[in-house]
Amino acid sequence: MNPRMSMVTLGVANLQLSIAFYRDGLGFPQLDSPPSVAFFTLNGTWLGLYGRDALAEDVGVPASTPAGFPGFTIAHNLPSEVDVDRVMAEAVAAGATLIKSPQKVFWGGYSGYFEDPDGYLWELAHNPFFWIGPPDSASG
Repeated sequence: MNPRMSMVTLGVANLQLSIAFYRDGLGFPQLDSPPSVAFFTLNGTWLGLYGRDALAEDVGVPASTPAGFPGFTIAHNLPSEVDVDRVMAEAVAAGATLIKSPQKVFWGGYSGYFEDPDGYLWELAHNPFFWIGPPDSASG
């Protein structure tokens, strides 16, 4: 197997609200998509948005609302602490809820968290030990 993550699909309560958040608020480039789903290109992977009930039906599981921490976060690594602060401000201005302000963290980096309109948690982080940038980035 050649390990990779091709796409993350989020089940959302209001597709149009989530499209507006990611496309208009955060500036994610949207691909041509059918009306019932939205796809965004993210430097080597894609983000999909699909109605929560429809996604649960496709998977074959109940669409019950999760309670508490879902057990995962989505991370966006950035080249500097200043970039983390800037992108966090953009996310909050777009309608995200600030969960944890960017700050120095125990592992030696700098990170903070926001919640999107459906409660998905995004970490914005700068790791001074390595840079995870676009796949075509030779120097990071």
